Amino acid sequence: MTKPTSRTKGAATDGAETSYEQALDELERLVAAMEGQQLPLDQLLSSYQRGAELLALCRSRLAAVEQQVKVLDAGELKAWEGPGS
Repeated sequence: MTKPTSRTKGAATDGAETSYEQALDELERLVAAMEGQQLPLDQLLSSYQRGAELLALCRSRLAAVEQQVKVLDAGELKAWEGPGS
């Protein structure tokens, strides 16, 4: 488990406490910092590892929601037609 730092401020490091939105926000900030070359080399690996954890968390949450939708739609995932359709 990673230690909370200023870059993880506002998002918990424990997946049980981190919301999808918090994880996505932190992931976006990590990617921007890595792409913008704002991190020293020694922090890149830990940032990459944290990003992989966050990505796995987001995918897991999305899969869980998709499964709930399938249950609600009698086992069939229906195509999204957008609002007002």
